[in-house]
Amino acid sequence: MARHELTATRETVVNVFDRDTPAVLTVDAGDVVVVDSLDAAGYLEPLRTPGETPPTMFGDRSGHCLTGPIAVRGAEPGMVLEVRFDSLTTGSWGWTRTGVNDTPLTRRLGVADGPATSLLWDIDEQTATNDRGHTVDVAPFLGVVGVPPVEPGPHSTFPPRAGSGGNVDCRELVAGSTLYLPVTVPGALLHLGDGHAAQGNGEVAGTAIECQMTTEVTLNLRQHAPVPGLHAETPEGWVTFGFDENLNTATGDALDAMLTWMASLFDLDRTTALALAGAVVDLRITQVAGPTFGVHAVLPYDAIH
Repeated sequence: MARHELTATRETVVNVFDRDTPAVLTVDAGDVVVVDSLDAAGYLEPLRTPGETPPTMFGDRSGHCLTGPIAVRGAEPGMVLEVRFDSLTTGSWGWTRTGVNDTPLTRRLGVADGPATSLLWDIDEQTATNDRGHTVDVAPFLGVVGVPPVEPGPHSTFPPRAGSGGNVDCRELVAGSTLYLPVTVPGALLHLGDGHAAQGNGEVAGTAIECQMTTEVTLNLRQHAPVPGLHAETPEGWVTFGFDENLNTATGDALDAMLTWMASLFDLDRTTALALAGAVVDLRITQVAGPTFGVHAVLPYDAIH
């Protein structure tokens, strides 16, 4: 097992998913990679005043500022990339901005016409305090973890995709979690970024506490997985996902995948798995920040004795 470090520079970051982007680092299965990522906007300097625009890594906000891609030797389409989050460490500052996008939700809440509101955060190991004096506990995770779609790119980083991950924005993916990604292209080509110091389920403001992040991951390969598509094992339990512009469809996809996993775990038919799920599975809205909604189903490890 080797250990690698990957710093966010102009040569190692992208703001799209594209299967033709050359890898900036190639590792073996079982290797550890320490990845630095800028905040989602790619700011090169801390924000000091709400609404200001510091220099950015890219000239416009056409996508999240992501570090990668990282290739894994031997990864081939049909395999599964195992991404274990060994540690996640935030930068010292962050931001939250809302009232920027005109969406059905912001119109419903009466904030679509602005003005936009920003909060600036000072972050330490345990808490984040904003410029209005509010303090919250931090629980760091990455909003974007994904591989390129199989179709030739470039592809936007904003929508999450069941077949390749991306902008999942799942607050459950803290240190100690393992995310399983379908390998779509040779080498897998993993991208990481969009650090969040804290976020509620739903990411209802459209942003979380956006921040820089140093992430240590261990990368492995599996030939098969018990669940097709994106799924995870977190400190709390087993997690499956659904993504769609229709919240009902996203909910059904997340639960469908969970029933498949439960049938495998407990040797059940699907109807019996659904009956058992009614007692123990939580459905949570992952994010409503964009036109593609996310739902995740959670089965706690200790729910069934």
